[in-house]
Amino acid sequence: MSVDERQRADNKVGVIDRFFEITQRGSTIGRELRGGVVTFVTMAYIVILNPLILGGEGATDLTGNFLDPAQVGAATGLAAGVITILFGIAARMPFALAAGLGINSFLAVAVIGQVSWPEAMGLVVINGVIIVLLGATGARTAIFHAVPQPLKSAIAVGIGFFIAFIGLFDSGFVSRTPGGPPVQLGDGGSIASVPTLVFVVALITIGVLVALRVPGGILIGMVASTVLAIVLQAILKLGPSAVEPGGWHMTIPELPQQLVTLPDFALVGQFDLFGAFSRIGGLAATMLIFTLVFTNFFDAMGTMTGLSKNAGLANRDGSFPRIRSAFVVEGLGAVVGGATSTSSNTVYVDSASGIGEGARTGLASVTVGVLFLISMFFTPLTLIVPIEVGSAALVVVGAMMMTQIVEIDFANFRVALPAFLTIAVMPLTYSIANGIGVGFIAWAVIHVLSGQARKVHWLLWIVAVGFAVYFARGPIEALIGG
Repeated sequence: MSVDERQRADNKVGVIDRFFEITQRGSTIGRELRGGVVTFVTMAYIVILNPLILGGEGATDLTGNFLDPAQVGAATGLAAGVITILFGIAARMPFALAAGLGINSFLAVAVIGQVSWPEAMGLVVINGVIIVLLGATGARTAIFHAVPQPLKSAIAVGIGFFIAFIGLFDSGFVSRTPGGPPVQLGDGGSIASVPTLVFVVALITIGVLVALRVPGGILIGMVASTVLAIVLQAILKLGPSAVEPGGWHMTIPELPQQLVTLPDFALVGQFDLFGAFSRIGGLAATMLIFTLVFTNFFDAMGTMTGLSKNAGLANRDGSFPRIRSAFVVEGLGAVVGGATSTSSNTVYVDSASGIGEGARTGLASVTVGVLFLISMFFTPLTLIVPIEVGSAALVVVGAMMMTQIVEIDFANFRVALPAFLTIAVMPLTYSIANGIGVGFIAWAVIHVLSGQARKVHWLLWIVAVGFAVYFARGPIEALIGG
């Protein structure tokens, strides 16, 4: 390389550094790229899981039609890639977006029994437009600033607890019981399967590497544990847990025979914006949109709050750089998700794994987005890393986020109870939005009834009432329907 070529290369690196504020945030380009890879590996399962939820005959709509799983998979990678790259460039935060698991399940279980898939996705698009408007007008930012600091810390801690619980459950370390307690250790109280043992080994490996502050500790631990999983699978020939007790919970760690596949984008643009209003009426369609907006709005806001604090990028009031841009692009994620029939795309709490690896800027997000786009052509490669290994990374990062509990004044019970409820309700109801809602309501009610009404922002009251309606939407819908 000549001197001029080297100088041009250095100038390009300098432009990237300045644009993403990499050095300013105490990071490096290498660390951002590595963090992006870790985030992608941790959340690549969505390309496989989303088609299982939205596609196939098990998710047949009112008209008897269903989405093709292969088409859903291709569109999932496309939507996640495009919106994550846009988020990285516009918001410049190390967050990745993909089809939200809460909303896609809600669509598949509760919505398509009333409307067709194109009509359901039209509702998702409308939900996204509303969220974009709330973000662009500053309403979402105003609500964010109205949240008391202890609740913001509780949201971050709750998310840490939540993702740790997700990791423990997805790995098989914690499982449902046929009767008695809701959950149990492993299978019948024992760690009886090889995949769960791989999780334990991965958890110890990643935990030790992080404790020793080894650069790239999370990624190194995941790669080493994946190699172990591939070797064990080659010897034992285990099947999926749905078919074979003691098998792998989602993906089987085998080297693929075929590397390249061509994506089918037939679902892109297949949505009906106002069809649901004609089919089920304005009131019923509005209630569905209300549910989508509330879930999307507060789940994403809570996730971004927790992630920004975990990354050390939050200001003293809990806000973070380019907050309005982040809220607007996240809303666009819902629009893109509906337009591609992949469900609302939102910020993924799994981004915490890349942050744990050192990611601090939007370059990590761009990296994730590019990998999502590449994954459309290399779908078999996304099946190599078992969910048990990714789950171990989530538990480690969850533990990191839980350390923020020291910022909450538990000696003051007006603070302690709402904070505790926020933290506990998230994993126990499997919803970030539910935890935020219960915390908001508890904070408002306790402070008012104990003579501290002045500490409740008027916007918090409006949101608390909104959440009360949200939690009672079942009876309300029944009354409307009756």
